[in-house]
Amino acid sequence: MTRLTIMVFVLATLGADALLAQSPKYPPLSEYMMARSDEIALAKSAAPDNISGHATIKVLTASGFQAVHDGDNGFVCMVMRGWSAPTYTPAQFRGLAYDAKVRAPICFNLEASRTVLPYYELRSKLGMEGKTPDQIAERVQAAYAKGELPKRDSVSFAYMWSADQNLASGVGHWHPHMMVFAPYYDNSMLGNNEFGSPLPQLTDDAGTPFAVVVIPVDDKLATKARP
Repeated sequence: MTRLTIMVFVLATLGADALLAQSPKYPPLSEYMMARSDEIALAKSAAPDNISGHATIKVLTASGFQAVHDGDNGFVCMVMRGWSAPTYTPAQFRGLAYDAKVRAPICFNLEASRTVLPYYELRSKLGMEGKTPDQIAERVQAAYAKGELPKRDSVSFAYMWSADQNLASGVGHWHPHMMVFAPYYDNSMLGNNEFGSPLPQLTDDAGTPFAVVVIPVDDKLATKARP
């Protein structure tokens, strides 16, 4: 494991563990909110202009995520908050739900908008209701089993290329990357690449329907938020 990999993992772990130990309750909802114009600009920075410029844009409101612009290419861009932390593993990252500073711009493609976006919206709704990470995990699992969430039976993807993303305390903007939603994948299927390295890796919820593969791309491709 490289020194950089170790540093990223340790900092993120310490940040999440500290949040769980010191802040078992959510900060005020106002700390998760953004000015609408800033949130739109940040959401659009998740992907290149040729994609985000034609995408549906959603922003967070007191009632959850709501569309403020209807696109025509099937993509949906939004800024995820800490509530979008993994459902199961890595366990220490689940505490990021309490981190009101997380800003994770993402643009889902058509299939991910249909099958993955509702999962993140449910997690956000439950977090806004004050549910703990354990309660969120239980509710998500039950909703998926009951068919209240779409079945994930195919691979889909999303862009996370924003230079202005803040993924967690101690992680910051990290690398621009592709999120590949690959049901039931585990890291061995990618060659067991090291966590936090600039290589394809299974990051969230290995072996479950919610498994996420991250593929870092050239840092020069990072996209800045523009008003």
